[in-house]
Amino acid sequence: MTEVTMDLAALDWAKGDGLLPVIVQHWLSGEVLMLGYMNAEALAKTQATGQVTFFSRSKQRLWTKGETSGHVLALKSLRVDCDADTLLVLADPHGPTCHKGTRSCFGNEVQPPLGFLAELDALVAQRYVDRPADSYTTRLFEGGIRRMAQKVGEEGVETALAAVAQDDDALLGEAADLVYHLVVTLRARGLGLSDVAALLAKRHAGHASHRP
Repeated sequence: MTEVTMDLAALDWAKGDGLLPVIVQHWLSGEVLMLGYMNAEALAKTQATGQVTFFSRSKQRLWTKGETSGHVLALKSLRVDCDADTLLVLADPHGPTCHKGTRSCFGNEVQPPLGFLAELDALVAQRYVDRPADSYTTRLFEGGIRRMAQKVGEEGVETALAAVAQDDDALLGEAADLVYHLVVTLRARGLGLSDVAALLAKRHAGHASHRP
């Protein structure tokens, strides 16, 4: 997903004296990472380079996030609100966003309830590439697709049994194991949870369009 084309002239620059507030979200988890400001030059540079650039009100100059730390925000999408006076940036953060070392400038506890699933999906994808020697995920990948499929089957049965014969904690534990092994199996086939979510959304839209 990369949507970065935007007509600068269509934005309401006058309302903020040439600056627009910019909300930055994690492109996968939806976590709010920071709030900044852009002028027309900063927006144009963001679109041209693919790295989110702001106008620093304190320094009175353009400021590319991560220009000294290396913790850049890779642009994924740019959207404008209904009044054309606020921007929403979806970005892939390369490292912590906040100068204090947290993922978000609002702390580490602002991730949406389901946001960790995106984090897990990204972590498994990285494990697929890096294959660290001490990782259980690495062992699963190296065991082959049949072993991964077997684990999904085993965890699926254990989840079903927990649903009918055990308490909620047991069911949640087995469900967590099932989801993890499913994520690993999807990744081994070059797929991720986002692909599953996209299919579910497509099905939902199809069902909704056929409602009387």
